Amino acid sequence: MPNPHQAFDALPATPSRDTRAALIAACGVERRDPVRRAILLHPTDFVLREGDRAVITGPSGSGKSVFLRTLALLDPVDAGRILWRGEPIARARVPTYRRQVAYIAQRPAMLDGSVEDNLRYPFSLKVYRDLRFDRATVARLAAAASRGDDFLDKRASELSGGEAQIAALIRVLQLAPDVLLLDEPTASLDPDSAREIEALVGAWAAEAPARARIWISHDPAQARRVGNRQLTMVAGTLSEALSHEGTP
Repeated sequence: MPNPHQAFDALPATPSRDTRAALIAACGVERRDPVRRAILLHPTDFVLREGDRAVITGPSGSGKSVFLRTLALLDPVDAGRILWRGEPIARARVPTYRRQVAYIAQRPAMLDGSVEDNLRYPFSLKVYRDLRFDRATVARLAAAASRGDDFLDKRASELSGGEAQIAALIRVLQLAPDVLLLDEPTASLDPDSAREIEALVGAWAAEAPARARIWISHDPAQARRVGNRQLTMVAGTLSEALSHEGTP
């Protein structure tokens, strides 16, 4: 019988005839609890290609966030490796990788000051010093989430949960990453705020069709709206639904 913990061994993440460039590839990636040594993520193979809109659903505690943080290089792997555009990621290149592959947490961290102060913050970091803050760009992104120019002047401490997530997303999207890793960005938001987040991410994707994302969601309806690849995580094992043609 096949090993259920190696679901991807017999099921490539995308068909072999797919000629789109691979952005992120996980090759036999495994994660364990450092204290209990329990397996958090069973050996996993996964490929995210240009234009992919992958959605991962599954029970709480099943390893979805573990997998996403692993792809973001926020936590070390215990086995396997992560490739970026077919190449291993050297330690010195990790900041550059994170510039291209952006991780969005469920509860964003906001700095004191205004929304604009928060949006300007990345440009003070060494990795982004070749870029400049562009108010027109962030205003356009804010408009995609149904927010006017006055949104940039609001105090971060006065933002609702949905507004804070919009501001956090704009802070990342203005930097034009190639990939978004979205860790349940709308889990604690009302339906209207969730739709605004979806619209904002959609506006980012529409600017460059090759951009790709992985979105963790507990909402089946949202998963259908935002994804063209449907994956499930159960007890640390990732599997992908087949299309009616028998391919992912």
